[in-house]
Amino acid sequence: MSSSSLPSLRECFGDIDIYVFDQLLRGRISSGMRVLDAGCGGGRNLVYLLREGFEVFGVDVDPRAIDEVRKKVPLASTDNFRVETVEAMSFADAFADVVLSSAVLHFARDDEHFEKMLQEMWRVLKPGGMLFCRLASSIGIETQVKRVAGRRHVLPDGSERYLVDEEILLKWTEVLGARMLDPLKTTVVQQQRAMTTWVIAKNRKISSRR
Repeated sequence: MSSSSLPSLRECFGDIDIYVFDQLLRGRISSGMRVLDAGCGGGRNLVYLLREGFEVFGVDVDPRAIDEVRKKVPLASTDNFRVETVEAMSFADAFADVVLSSAVLHFARDDEHFEKMLQEMWRVLKPGGMLFCRLASSIGIETQVKRVAGRRHVLPDGSERYLVDEEILLKWTEVLGARMLDPLKTTVVQQQRAMTTWVIAKNRKISSRR
């Protein structure tokens, strides 16, 4: 097969988040797993998974985004993608092996909204499963953000986001009874924003012995 007939990297992976790609490379998202993208948009992180026949599901509040994803999947799988909010998904408890949340949680209106989204993603995650979150934070740009109310801040690029920090992410890891799979990783984009990757595992239930 000539190199010209091989699919390009973009055809294989689309515009995948580089940190989702990292999880693929390390085998944390592998064949046979059920993947749910909570806030999937047009499916930028799902191109490879769909190409490789993964069992993929997603929700987004924007009907146009869901229509775009549905065009990429077989007719039988269109119901896998639903117009729903992240905080009120129709999937069953312990539904997915992997839940992806890429650039979603920082759109929380306030602490209550953030908690509802996070707890709902945790509800649909199987014991032993992985929750991947990438979201805006104040880490590394603390002096460059301006508080609006609560954790809502204006970033250097002028956008307004709900910002987390190391303390709150470690607190939620403890509250959820989760296990950190990676240390927190933050990318600071000069004079624009900081994006933090938070990857945690849901502990398996241990049956009691009589």
